[in-house]
Parts: sequence; C-alpha cells; structure tokens
Amino acid sequence: MAALEARPAPATATDVFKRGKYTAKPITTCNAPKTLFIVTPDTEGTYPVLLFLHGYNICPCCYTNLLEHISSHGYIVVAPRLLSLCSLYGRPDINSAAEVTNWLSSGLQPVLPENVVPDLSRLALAGHSRGGYLAFALALGNANVSMNLKFLTLIGIDLVAGVNKCMKMCPKILTGVPHSFNLDIPVMVIGTGLGGESVIGCIPCSCAPDSLNYAEFFNECKDNCLGFVIPDYGHMDMLDDDYCTNCIGTSIGAIMGSMCKSGKGDKTSMMECVGGLVVAMLMAHLEGETGDLDAIVDEPGIAPVKLEVMKDSEP
Repeated sequence: MAALEARPAPATATDVFKRGKYTAKPITTCNAPKTLFIVTPDTEGTYPVLLFLHGYNICPCCYTNLLEHISSHGYIVVAPRLLSLCSLYGRPDINSAAEVTNWLSSGLQPVLPENVVPDLSRLALAGHSRGGYLAFALALGNANVSMNLKFLTLIGIDLVAGVNKCMKMCPKILTGVPHSFNLDIPVMVIGTGLGGESVIGCIPCSCAPDSLNYAEFFNECKDNCLGFVIPDYGHMDMLDDDYCTNCIGTSIGAIMGSMCKSGKGDKTSMMECVGGLVVAMLMAHLEGETGDLDAIVDEPGIAPVKLEVMKDSEP
C-alpha cells in the first residue's frame, strides 16, 4: 500500500494542530463500571463525547497531553482504564468498554463540572494500539451497546491486532480481505512509520508488526476510511514523556514501550499532529464542519510533522 507524497505547506496552517480555546480539565472517577480518566472543557456548554481506549497496560493518564489537546477544541474525552494483565485475548476489556458506553447516558453528567453537559447524540470512538483494535471490535458489534447510543465516527491510532502472529490481543476481526469490514460510519486510521520496527535489531519483535497493524486495518475498511501515516515517529511517541513512571501498574506497558522504536523529532509536534487529525475528524463527522479535514487531505504539509495520506487499495 503506497502513501502519497506530502506537499509543501501553505502559508497558513489549520488551527486544529494548536490548542483550542477551552481550558481542558482532567478528572478521575471511580463512579463508573471502570475507573475513568476524563478530560473535559471547564466552560459552561454542551459538548460532543469521545470514548478513548488506551493501549495494552498503558494508563489513560499517560495520554494527558493528547487528550487535553482534543478536549481544548470542545470535546469531552472519556478514557476507561482497561488494565487487565490476563486479558491478552481482549474479551473482558471489550465488554468493559461496552459497559462504560452504556453507563454514559446516566452516569457521565454527574461527574462533570457544573453546567458542562455531554451531548451523546454526537458520540465518537477512538483507541491507540491494542485500544484501537478494541475500538474496532466494539464498533463491529463484538459487545452489546445500548440501542440508544450510536458511534458516529471511529478513529484508530497506530492500532495493532497483536504483538505477533501467535499472540492475539482480541477476538479475531482481521480477515485479510480488502474492504471486508462491515462498518457504516466514517473511519480514520493513523499509522506511524517506525511502529513496525524494533529497537532490538536481532529480535523479530515490534510493537506494531506488519499484517497486524494500521495498514491492514485501513486495507480492510471500505470507501468511508481516511488513512494517514506519520513516517518519522514511532508507536509510543504520542504519549507523555513520563508515561513509564506517571501511573501505577504500567510496568508491562513500560517494558513493551521500551521495545518500540521512537522518532528523533519533537514529541510535542507529534502529539499536536495526532491531536489535530482527531479533532479534524470529530469536527467533520460530529459537527458537520469539514474544512479542516479537507485542508489536511489536500495539503498534508500543513501538519506540524511530516504527514502522508494513504492511498486506497483496489477492492
């Protein structure tokens, strides 16, 4: 699958790559089916909601800068903690993600700041790494979500189906057949150029191996999917720098992260790129404002790091 060459940046970049106008407030609550890390605008108003699923044994608060970037543009981000050491096969965590989704209708409002109202008619789903795989599994109907709730868009960030072909992290959803996913909502897939490389050159192990990573997910999506690659960065480069020590219980995630090759560029710019892509997708499909997303597709050089648009494969 080829990627289009990034074109030169125009004079003015889109604002989605910068922090938005809202102050983002982090909240941690245990008053839910799972412990939640929530990032919300603290200004009175009604806001769309994004359910965000973290990578394998990475605490949700390790994505603080990324989630604050998204929230600052006017979104409530709900990130359940799905740390299940024995759940490589993912079924308990898919069910937990569905439980949290169903809880949103009655449980989210009371834990938010006063006069901040979630608009669940504008609900999106996203995930990173194994969390991206879980997000696809949830969107494809692998767990029961209330009929009253519907995800309007799906975003996978350097998502991966397993650490290798022998150890799957979730029920099998990849088919190897192009355009086979039965998804009727717009999808965005974001990949990294270094995610498939290992820092241990003599050991064939990577955080996002070929045939199980973003490229295969993009290949199996239908025509309603956008794909982007950030070629100079790695699988963990959108996390906070202190993710290995910032949260209790993430030692396995830290060990796995140490095996992921990292880019040499500025990680803040990488987070701004990923955050901006997510915001542009949310604006387009939760609010009907397509200008920023169209601009990025037409001129990927406006991103703060090198960005390539993926080319669709033939059916």
